[in-house]
Amino acid sequence: MRLGLNLGYWGTQAVDYVALAQEADRLGYHSVWTAEAYGSDAVTTITWLAAKTERINVGTAIMQMPARTPAMTAMTAATLDLLTGGRFLLGLGVSGPQVVEGWHGVPYGKPLKRTREYVDIVRLILKRERPLEYHGEYYDIPLRGGTGLGKPLKLIVHPLRADLPIYLGAIGPKNVALAAEIADGWLALFCSPHRMALFQSSLEEGFARRTDGRDPRQFDIAPTVTVVLGDDVDACRAVIKPMLALYIGGMGARGRNFYNDLVRRYGYEEAAERIQDLYLSGKKGEAAAAVPDALVDEVALCGPRERIRDQLDAWREAGVTTLICATSTVAAIRTMAELVL
Repeated sequence: MRLGLNLGYWGTQAVDYVALAQEADRLGYHSVWTAEAYGSDAVTTITWLAAKTERINVGTAIMQMPARTPAMTAMTAATLDLLTGGRFLLGLGVSGPQVVEGWHGVPYGKPLKRTREYVDIVRLILKRERPLEYHGEYYDIPLRGGTGLGKPLKLIVHPLRADLPIYLGAIGPKNVALAAEIADGWLALFCSPHRMALFQSSLEEGFARRTDGRDPRQFDIAPTVTVVLGDDVDACRAVIKPMLALYIGGMGARGRNFYNDLVRRYGYEEAAERIQDLYLSGKKGEAAAAVPDALVDEVALCGPRERIRDQLDAWREAGVTTLICATSTVAAIRTMAELVL
Protein backbone atom coordinates (compact mmCIF):
# COMPACT_ATOMS: atom_id res chain seq x y z
CA MET A 1 0.00 0.00 0.00
CA ARG A 2 1.40 3.37 -1.09
CA LEU A 3 0.82 6.73 0.55
CA GLY A 4 -0.49 9.95 -0.93
CA LEU A 5 -1.08 13.38 0.58
CA ASN A 6 -4.22 15.43 -0.10
CA LEU A 7 -3.83 19.12 0.72
CA GLY A 8 -7.39 19.99 -0.27
CA TYR A 9 -8.30 23.61 -0.92
CA TRP A 10 -5.51 26.17 -0.84
CA GLY A 11 -5.62 28.96 1.74
CA THR A 12 -8.38 27.55 3.93
CA GLN A 13 -6.04 27.47 6.92
CA ALA A 14 -2.68 28.87 7.95
CA VAL A 15 -0.59 25.93 6.75
CA ASP A 16 2.66 25.79 4.79
CA TYR A 17 1.48 23.52 2.00
CA VAL A 18 4.86 23.56 0.27
CA ALA A 19 6.61 22.29 3.40
CA LEU A 20 4.08 19.47 3.74
CA ALA A 21 4.50 18.43 0.10
CA GLN A 22 8.28 18.57 0.36
CA GLU A 23 8.27 16.40 3.48
CA ALA A 24 6.03 13.84 1.75
CA ASP A 25 8.41 13.94 -1.23
CA ARG A 26 11.41 13.36 1.03
CA LEU A 27 9.72 10.44 2.80
CA GLY A 28 8.82 8.59 -0.38
CA TYR A 29 5.10 9.29 -0.68
CA HIS A 30 3.65 8.25 -4.03
CA SER A 31 1.65 11.41 -4.72
CA VAL A 32 0.38 14.77 -3.54
CA TRP A 33 -3.07 16.07 -4.54
CA THR A 34 -5.02 19.33 -4.50
CA ALA A 35 -8.74 19.93 -4.83
CA GLU A 36 -11.20 22.59 -5.97
CA ALA A 37 -14.78 23.59 -5.27
CA TYR A 38 -15.51 27.31 -5.72
CA GLY A 39 -12.35 28.83 -4.27
CA SER A 40 -8.77 27.93 -5.17
CA ASP A 41 -8.43 25.85 -8.32
CA ALA A 42 -6.65 22.50 -8.40
CA VAL A 43 -4.41 23.15 -11.42
CA THR A 44 -2.63 26.30 -10.26
CA THR A 45 -1.97 24.87 -6.80
CA ILE A 46 -0.64 21.51 -8.00
CA THR A 47 1.59 23.29 -10.53
CA TRP A 48 3.08 25.34 -7.70
CA LEU A 49 3.73 22.21 -5.65
CA ALA A 50 5.19 20.40 -8.66
CA ALA A 51 7.74 23.19 -9.06
CA LYS A 52 8.71 22.87 -5.39
CA THR A 53 9.12 19.07 -5.31
CA GLU A 54 11.34 16.59 -7.13
CA ARG A 55 10.06 13.01 -7.25
CA ILE A 56 6.54 12.83 -5.91
CA ASN A 57 3.65 12.47 -8.37
CA VAL A 58 1.27 15.43 -8.48
CA GLY A 59 -2.47 15.03 -9.00
CA THR A 60 -5.78 16.85 -9.12
CA ALA A 61 -8.48 15.50 -6.85
CA ILE A 62 -10.46 16.62 -8.61
CA MET A 63 -10.58 18.94 -11.64
CA GLN A 64 -14.26 19.73 -12.22
CA MET A 65 -15.22 18.59 -15.70
CA PRO A 66 -18.08 21.07 -16.19
CA ALA A 67 -15.61 23.92 -15.59
CA ARG A 68 -13.37 23.03 -18.54
CA THR A 69 -13.72 21.67 -22.04
CA PRO A 70 -12.10 18.25 -22.45
CA ALA A 71 -9.67 19.78 -24.96
CA MET A 72 -8.51 22.33 -22.36
CA THR A 73 -8.06 19.56 -19.81
CA ALA A 74 -6.03 17.49 -22.28
CA MET A 75 -3.81 20.53 -22.99
CA THR A 76 -3.31 21.09 -19.26
CA ALA A 77 -2.54 17.44 -18.60
CA ALA A 78 -0.05 17.21 -21.46
CA THR A 79 1.67 20.41 -20.37
CA LEU A 80 1.97 19.45 -16.71
CA ASP A 81 3.18 15.96 -17.57
CA LEU A 82 5.92 17.45 -19.75
CA LEU A 83 6.89 20.06 -17.17
CA THR A 84 7.11 17.48 -14.38
CA GLY A 85 8.87 14.77 -16.35
CA GLY A 86 5.94 12.38 -16.16
CA ARG A 87 4.71 13.03 -12.62
CA PHE A 88 1.20 14.27 -13.38
CA LEU A 89 -1.96 12.32 -12.43
CA LEU A 90 -5.22 13.58 -13.92
CA GLY A 91 -8.06 13.35 -11.42
CA LEU A 92 -11.48 14.29 -12.78
CA GLY A 93 -15.01 14.54 -11.41
CA VAL A 94 -18.39 16.01 -12.27
CA SER A 95 -18.91 17.74 -8.89
CA GLY A 96 -22.55 18.21 -7.82
CA PRO A 97 -25.58 20.08 -9.16
CA GLN A 98 -25.24 22.99 -6.73
CA VAL A 99 -21.72 23.81 -7.93
CA VAL A 100 -22.19 22.84 -11.57
CA GLU A 101 -25.32 24.95 -12.07
CA GLY A 102 -24.90 27.47 -9.27
CA TRP A 103 -21.26 28.35 -9.88
CA HIS A 104 -20.35 27.33 -13.42
CA GLY A 105 -23.78 27.97 -14.91
CA VAL A 106 -23.75 24.67 -16.79
CA PRO A 107 -26.64 22.15 -16.82
CA TYR A 108 -25.86 19.18 -14.59
CA GLY A 109 -27.45 16.77 -17.02
CA LYS A 110 -26.37 13.13 -17.11
CA PRO A 111 -23.08 12.81 -15.20
CA LEU A 112 -22.30 9.29 -16.40
CA LYS A 113 -22.73 10.21 -20.07
CA ARG A 114 -20.78 13.43 -19.67
CA THR A 115 -17.91 11.63 -17.93
CA ARG A 116 -17.68 8.90 -20.54
CA GLU A 117 -17.54 11.40 -23.41
CA TYR A 118 -15.09 13.64 -21.57
CA VAL A 119 -12.58 10.86 -20.86
CA ASP A 120 -12.95 9.55 -24.43
CA ILE A 121 -12.02 12.96 -25.83
CA VAL A 122 -9.08 13.51 -23.48
CA ARG A 123 -7.63 10.12 -24.40
CA LEU A 124 -8.13 10.75 -28.15
CA ILE A 125 -6.32 14.08 -27.90
CA LEU A 126 -3.38 12.65 -25.96
CA LYS A 127 -2.95 9.77 -28.40
CA ARG A 128 -2.59 12.18 -31.36
CA GLU A 129 -3.48 9.43 -33.82
CA ARG A 130 -5.64 11.76 -35.92
CA PRO A 131 -7.23 15.22 -35.81
CA LEU A 132 -9.98 15.38 -33.23
CA GLU A 133 -13.52 14.65 -34.34
CA TYR A 134 -16.13 13.73 -31.77
CA HIS A 135 -19.90 14.08 -31.96
CA GLY A 136 -21.63 13.03 -28.77
CA GLU A 137 -24.54 14.12 -26.65
CA TYR A 138 -22.48 16.67 -24.69
CA TYR A 139 -19.51 17.44 -26.90
CA ASP A 140 -19.68 18.28 -30.60
CA ILE A 141 -16.18 18.74 -32.07
CA PRO A 142 -15.78 20.43 -34.52
CA LEU A 143 -18.96 22.27 -33.65
CA ARG A 144 -21.77 21.82 -36.12
CA GLY A 145 -24.10 24.74 -36.66
CA GLY A 146 -21.58 27.45 -35.78
CA THR A 147 -19.72 29.61 -38.26
CA GLY A 148 -18.80 26.54 -40.28
CA LEU A 149 -15.12 27.45 -39.96
CA GLY A 150 -14.23 24.90 -37.29
CA LYS A 151 -11.97 22.12 -38.46
CA PRO A 152 -10.49 18.99 -36.83
CA LEU A 153 -7.24 19.78 -35.04
CA LYS A 154 -4.46 17.73 -33.50
CA LEU A 155 -2.60 18.59 -30.30
CA ILE A 156 0.51 20.55 -31.30
CA VAL A 157 2.77 19.26 -28.54
CA HIS A 158 3.71 15.60 -28.29
CA PRO A 159 2.65 14.33 -24.84
CA LEU A 160 5.31 12.67 -22.76
CA ARG A 161 2.78 9.92 -21.97
CA ALA A 162 -0.19 9.40 -24.26
CA ASP A 163 -1.54 7.05 -21.59
CA LEU A 164 -0.99 9.24 -18.54
CA PRO A 165 -3.13 7.97 -15.64
CA ILE A 166 -6.70 9.24 -15.38
CA TYR A 167 -8.51 8.95 -12.06
CA LEU A 168 -12.21 9.50 -11.46
CA GLY A 169 -13.79 10.78 -8.27
CA ALA A 170 -16.83 8.57 -7.64
CA ILE A 171 -19.22 7.74 -4.82
CA GLY A 172 -22.39 6.15 -6.20
CA PRO A 173 -22.49 2.57 -7.51
CA LYS A 174 -22.82 3.53 -11.19
CA ASN A 175 -20.04 6.10 -10.98
CA VAL A 176 -17.71 3.61 -9.30
CA ALA A 177 -18.47 1.07 -12.03
CA LEU A 178 -17.70 3.69 -14.68
CA ALA A 179 -14.37 4.49 -13.02
CA ALA A 180 -13.45 0.81 -13.04
CA GLU A 181 -14.38 0.61 -16.71
CA ILE A 182 -12.70 3.66 -18.25
CA ALA A 183 -10.18 5.03 -15.72
CA ASP A 184 -6.85 4.02 -14.22
CA GLY A 185 -7.84 4.77 -10.65
CA TRP A 186 -10.72 5.57 -8.30
CA LEU A 187 -10.55 8.60 -6.00
CA ALA A 188 -12.87 7.71 -3.14
CA LEU A 189 -14.01 10.01 -0.34
CA PHE A 190 -15.35 8.85 3.01
CA CYS A 191 -14.54 5.30 2.03
CA SER A 192 -14.86 2.70 4.77
CA PRO A 193 -12.58 -0.34 4.55
CA HIS A 194 -15.26 -2.26 6.42
CA ARG A 195 -17.84 -1.57 3.68
CA MET A 196 -15.84 -2.47 0.59
CA ALA A 197 -18.37 -5.19 -0.19
CA LEU A 198 -20.77 -2.37 -1.08
CA PHE A 199 -18.39 -1.25 -3.83
CA GLN A 200 -17.05 -4.62 -4.97
CA SER A 201 -19.89 -5.47 -7.34
CA SER A 202 -19.57 -2.04 -8.99
CA LEU A 203 -15.83 -2.51 -9.44
CA GLU A 204 -16.28 -5.98 -10.90
CA GLU A 205 -19.02 -4.73 -13.22
CA GLY A 206 -16.75 -1.99 -14.52
CA PHE A 207 -13.75 -4.29 -14.95
CA ALA A 208 -15.91 -6.72 -16.95
CA ARG A 209 -16.87 -3.93 -19.37
CA ARG A 210 -13.29 -2.88 -20.15
CA THR A 211 -12.41 -3.06 -23.81
CA ASP A 212 -9.02 -1.31 -23.91
CA GLY A 213 -6.91 -4.17 -22.63
CA ARG A 214 -5.88 -2.45 -19.38
CA ASP A 215 -5.23 -4.91 -16.58
CA PRO A 216 -7.75 -4.50 -13.72
CA ARG A 217 -4.99 -5.57 -11.32
CA GLN A 218 -3.25 -2.28 -12.07
CA PHE A 219 -6.33 -0.25 -11.13
CA ASP A 220 -5.51 2.13 -8.28
CA ILE A 221 -8.03 2.26 -5.42
CA ALA A 222 -7.08 5.56 -3.81
CA PRO A 223 -9.32 6.84 -1.02
CA THR A 224 -8.63 10.13 0.73
CA VAL A 225 -8.54 9.43 4.47
CA THR A 226 -8.34 12.18 7.09
CA VAL A 227 -5.51 11.59 9.57
CA VAL A 228 -5.49 13.36 12.94
CA LEU A 229 -2.69 12.36 15.29
CA GLY A 230 -3.08 12.90 19.05
CA ASP A 231 -3.33 11.25 22.45
CA ASP A 232 -7.00 12.15 23.04
CA VAL A 233 -9.18 10.14 20.62
CA ASP A 234 -12.30 12.20 21.32
CA ALA A 235 -10.41 15.43 20.67
CA CYS A 236 -9.13 13.99 17.38
CA ARG A 237 -12.63 12.96 16.37
CA ALA A 238 -13.85 16.46 17.18
CA VAL A 239 -11.47 17.83 14.54
CA ILE A 240 -13.00 15.57 11.88
CA LYS A 241 -16.70 15.87 12.72
CA PRO A 242 -17.32 19.41 11.35
CA MET A 243 -16.03 18.35 7.93
CA LEU A 244 -18.22 15.25 7.91
CA ALA A 245 -21.19 17.37 8.96
CA LEU A 246 -20.49 19.83 6.12
CA TYR A 247 -20.51 17.11 3.48
CA ILE A 248 -23.28 14.94 4.92
CA GLY A 249 -25.47 17.89 5.82
CA GLY A 250 -24.66 20.71 3.45
CA MET A 251 -22.77 19.54 0.37
CA GLY A 252 -25.88 19.12 -1.74
CA ALA A 253 -29.60 19.70 -1.51
CA ARG A 254 -31.99 17.61 0.50
CA GLY A 255 -32.66 14.48 -1.51
CA ARG A 256 -29.64 15.15 -3.77
CA ASN A 257 -26.63 14.84 -1.50
CA PHE A 258 -24.27 12.05 -2.58
CA TYR A 259 -22.41 12.01 0.73
CA ASN A 260 -25.61 11.76 2.71
CA ASP A 261 -26.65 8.87 0.49
CA LEU A 262 -23.31 7.18 1.09
CA VAL A 263 -23.48 7.14 4.88
CA ARG A 264 -27.06 5.94 4.66
CA ARG A 265 -25.75 3.00 2.63
CA TYR A 266 -23.29 2.41 5.46
CA GLY A 267 -26.24 2.00 7.83
CA TYR A 268 -26.31 5.45 9.42
CA GLU A 269 -29.75 6.47 8.10
CA GLU A 270 -31.00 8.11 11.27
CA ALA A 271 -27.75 10.01 11.87
CA ALA A 272 -27.61 11.16 8.24
CA GLU A 273 -31.12 12.59 8.44
CA ARG A 274 -30.45 14.35 11.75
CA ILE A 275 -27.13 15.83 10.56
CA GLN A 276 -28.77 17.17 7.42
CA ASP A 277 -31.75 18.62 9.28
CA LEU A 278 -29.47 20.42 11.73
CA TYR A 279 -27.03 21.65 9.12
CA LEU A 280 -29.66 23.00 6.76
CA SER A 281 -31.28 24.76 9.74
CA GLY A 282 -28.05 26.64 10.37
CA LYS A 283 -27.13 24.59 13.45
CA LYS A 284 -23.69 23.56 12.24
CA GLY A 285 -22.23 22.92 15.68
CA GLU A 286 -25.09 20.63 16.60
CA ALA A 287 -24.77 18.89 13.23
CA ALA A 288 -21.11 18.16 13.95
CA ALA A 289 -21.99 16.84 17.40
CA ALA A 290 -24.52 14.50 15.79
CA VAL A 291 -21.85 12.73 13.71
CA PRO A 292 -21.46 9.27 15.31
CA ASP A 293 -18.04 8.33 16.70
CA ALA A 294 -18.35 5.00 14.91
CA LEU A 295 -18.68 6.73 11.54
CA VAL A 296 -15.57 8.82 12.18
CA ASP A 297 -13.64 5.68 13.07
CA GLU A 298 -14.77 3.97 9.87
CA VAL A 299 -13.70 6.67 7.43
CA ALA A 300 -10.76 8.35 9.19
CA LEU A 301 -7.60 7.55 11.13
CA CYS A 302 -7.41 9.37 14.44
CA GLY A 303 -5.82 9.07 17.83
CA PRO A 304 -2.42 7.91 19.08
CA ARG A 305 0.14 6.29 16.81
CA GLU A 306 -0.59 2.80 18.16
CA ARG A 307 -4.32 3.12 17.49
CA ILE A 308 -3.73 4.26 13.91
CA ARG A 309 -1.25 1.41 13.42
CA ASP A 310 -3.86 -1.12 14.50
CA GLN A 311 -6.43 0.31 12.08
CA LEU A 312 -4.21 0.16 9.00
CA ASP A 313 -4.62 -3.58 8.42
CA ALA A 314 -8.28 -3.03 7.55
CA TRP A 315 -7.30 -0.65 4.74
CA ARG A 316 -4.74 -3.08 3.37
CA GLU A 317 -7.19 -5.98 3.49
CA ALA A 318 -9.82 -3.87 1.72
CA GLY A 319 -7.60 -3.70 -1.36
CA VAL A 320 -6.58 -0.05 -1.04
CA THR A 321 -3.45 0.52 -3.14
CA THR A 322 -2.85 4.22 -2.42
CA LEU A 323 -3.96 5.60 0.93
CA ILE A 324 -4.18 9.36 0.40
CA CYS A 325 -3.75 11.09 3.76
CA ALA A 326 -5.61 14.33 4.35
CA THR A 327 -3.61 16.08 7.06
CA SER A 328 -2.05 19.44 7.77
CA THR A 329 0.73 18.39 10.13
CA VAL A 330 4.26 17.19 9.44
CA ALA A 331 4.01 14.89 12.48
CA ALA A 332 1.12 12.96 10.91
CA ILE A 333 2.92 12.74 7.56
CA ARG A 334 5.99 11.29 9.27
CA THR A 335 4.00 8.90 11.43
CA MET A 336 2.13 7.50 8.43
CA ALA A 337 5.42 7.03 6.58
CA GLU A 338 6.87 5.11 9.53
CA LEU A 339 3.80 2.89 9.78
CA VAL A 340 3.26 2.20 6.08
CA LEU A 341 6.45 2.82 4.12
